[in-house]
Amino acid sequence: MNKPRLRFAPSPSGFLHIGGARTALFCWLLARRHGAKFILRIEDTNAERSTDDSIQAILDSLRWLGLDWDEGPEVGGPHGPYLQSQRKDIYREHIDRLVASGDVYRCYCTKDELDAKRQAAMAEGRKPAYDRTCREKGPADWPEDEPYVLRLKAPLEGSTVVPDLIRGDVTFPNSELSDQVVVRSNGDPLYNFVVVVDDSTMEISHVVRGDDHLSNTPKQIQIYEALGYPPPQFAHLPLILGQDKKRLSKRHGATSVLQYQDEGYFPGAIVNFLARLGWSHGDQEIFSLSELVEAFGLDAVGKSPGVWNAEKLDWVNQEWLRAKSDAELATLVAPLIAAAGFPAQDPDDQMIRRISTISERAKTLLDLVEHGSWYWAAAEAVEYDDAKANRKFLKHENTELLQACLTALEDVPEGNWSAEVIETAVLAVAERFELKLGKIAQPLRVAITGSTRSPGIFESLWALGREKSLVRVGRGLAIAAATPPAEA
Repeated sequence: MNKPRLRFAPSPSGFLHIGGARTALFCWLLARRHGAKFILRIEDTNAERSTDDSIQAILDSLRWLGLDWDEGPEVGGPHGPYLQSQRKDIYREHIDRLVASGDVYRCYCTKDELDAKRQAAMAEGRKPAYDRTCREKGPADWPEDEPYVLRLKAPLEGSTVVPDLIRGDVTFPNSELSDQVVVRSNGDPLYNFVVVVDDSTMEISHVVRGDDHLSNTPKQIQIYEALGYPPPQFAHLPLILGQDKKRLSKRHGATSVLQYQDEGYFPGAIVNFLARLGWSHGDQEIFSLSELVEAFGLDAVGKSPGVWNAEKLDWVNQEWLRAKSDAELATLVAPLIAAAGFPAQDPDDQMIRRISTISERAKTLLDLVEHGSWYWAAAEAVEYDDAKANRKFLKHENTELLQACLTALEDVPEGNWSAEVIETAVLAVAERFELKLGKIAQPLRVAITGSTRSPGIFESLWALGREKSLVRVGRGLAIAAATPPAEA
């Protein structure tokens, strides 16, 4: 493959969805593998649907995923992206070219007339294509001061072939392709026209996009031919489906890239997972970005839709999480803890210790926030909302036991506060009361966490820290002491 020029051209009518992100990724990987250019172009010609917020969401999503682009209209500053709304003069020049060549014609048919033609065709079992009423009309036939659109004079015979790098040749009989509108009555060019002009003038060599665009491609090829531009090579990617084999939507989980950022996924894990949706590379599942660049090629992209599997994504993300050090995780999760409403946490040695006790079960960064919520809460703010646990373990009958534990823990100096020293102190209490560890561990666990689930009790007390541990064991003791004794 010669050095290609690839582009990603989203419409800014909302967030960047997962399907669009995969398209951007495949284009970016091809460009990076071949040392070529990756261009970002925002298709914002529909002013009613395009918003600045949506453009920013697209840029933020691509940057979070690590997909940078190479060109743009800004000089001396960050690259682009290109905006179609700023290229109207270029489109007008190409419209004039088609008018001059006679490859477009004026169509004065009204909406009501077109609707009637469409209904008549359907009633007769014909495809509802435009019947070319105005195709051979000239200036003498044009009504004065009536609005008109410009239609392309499409070939009447033969076929238009789309050579596709994934699907092979896809043939469309010209008899089934209408004379498409390329310019609206208000003078605005339509999507298929501006895409062709953009890709041609930007010298795009490969157009990689979802196969929902395949029906547009023969129409675009006809525009390339009318303008005298060579078409690029096309590759239409199979869509992403949910596990119910229906098109991916919100019912299958998050569809916005930035929602996965908010939910604590790693950008590298999302990229890793998206790359494997429809692309294969032996049995390898976990890829770094550099490994993907080295290995990726369209020849390994399948023709069948990729199936979104949320459990597989969680597994991939967990593998990425486990590859991080506890110090890295502490730095990454600290802002999420604050965003969740907990006191700000410094990613210091104590926070790293806490992360080390909960990271094994976590699949996302938000799991670390949730699983460690009792760590992050203020000493006196842990929620004792498990009524069953409270009744069972913070009960009057455990008052003496909890008092003994509190005294034993108070006797451990700050400088000696470690899981090993804590274990010795608590086991001494258990021996004195002639109890197995579970009988003493659970009251302590409920006292410091508010629930019956946590990492090992000695590691939990160690990671929580001496000050918080003493406050919470004291609170648990107070709850137990205030509970009426069980009736004899």
